Amino acid sequence: MGTRARLRSGGPIRVRAPRSASSPGGASISLALESSCDDSLSRLRVAARESQTNHFLAAAMPPLRASAATIRPAMRLRDVALLVLVVSLPSFGCQMLASTATTRLAEDVSAAVLDQEDPVLVRDGGPAYLIAIDGLIEGDPRNQTLLLAGARLYAAYASAFVNDPNRAERLTLRARGYGQRALCVRKELLCAAAQGSFDEFEFALIDTDESDLPALYGLGSAWASWVQANSGDWNAIADLPKVQALMERVVALDEAYEAGGAHLYLGVLYTLRPASLGGRPEVGRGHFERAIELSEGRNLTAKVLFASQYARLVFDRALHDRLLQETLEADARARGFTLSNTLAQERARELLAGADDYF
Repeated sequence: MGTRARLRSGGPIRVRAPRSASSPGGASISLALESSCDDSLSRLRVAARESQTNHFLAAAMPPLRASAATIRPAMRLRDVALLVLVVSLPSFGCQMLASTATTRLAEDVSAAVLDQEDPVLVRDGGPAYLIAIDGLIEGDPRNQTLLLAGARLYAAYASAFVNDPNRAERLTLRARGYGQRALCVRKELLCAAAQGSFDEFEFALIDTDESDLPALYGLGSAWASWVQANSGDWNAIADLPKVQALMERVVALDEAYEAGGAHLYLGVLYTLRPASLGGRPEVGRGHFERAIELSEGRNLTAKVLFASQYARLVFDRALHDRLLQETLEADARARGFTLSNTLAQERARELLAGADDYF
């Protein structure tokens, strides 16, 4: 398609406090998740006092938003569980706070990955993030925010870093599955219609509003990555009209959502074929231009896809080279786009290097 744009709950988690001069033998803090949340947290605080580890916990576990941005790929899953628990010490409802903290953790991990400017670090550390997201979803399987974070990370990792076709198919299938589950939590009838005919699906989309945008866009982008990974399967290609319908609905509800990301997908879809074969490249061009405008030029992938999908399709060398040069001259660092921009610049260099052969 052209766009290359289980922590299991149920068992006890045991956390051992570190040895210190004031506590030569250390202490063992056992958190039995089978017991009530309040009881478990009470035990945690008592054990912490007995082992004199309060200062250690305060230093080792800073506020979630500050720590999530610096999570290392090697972070163990039990550390993630402890982090979620400690920052959720109750003031008004333990279960609610734990769920909120877990959701924020997923959001912050996702943001940290997407704002990373070292693709190699993300490539090497990415599997740890994916497994952590799997675990968080396992513990809260109907949390839409967690499901959408999983869909986004799996799709992004597979599209950017996985070259093995079989592995890409598996990872994007997981992404699409998380996206579908997020939609099912939100819209059961639309979820069922997604498995039916296009007409049924298109009709069900009418009953959506702005509050459904995260689920619509999340499923659409993950679904698109799955189709890309299965581009040799006509059954997968047959799903493209549904992907397009999702993105058209996003644009209709709020074209600026995700900085115009839906326009970018539509630009690609409309430029898959030349006009002589039924494509609509000029419509695609309009979507690419709108995506660039709505992102205020921060999404460099839009320019690269504009060049590779449209300019090459219509053999416009001047537009092709201008878009790619602008991409290389831009600052890749932009909130929410840093990783994709860095990869876009790499792709721009490749396209420019092969321009003489293509044109």
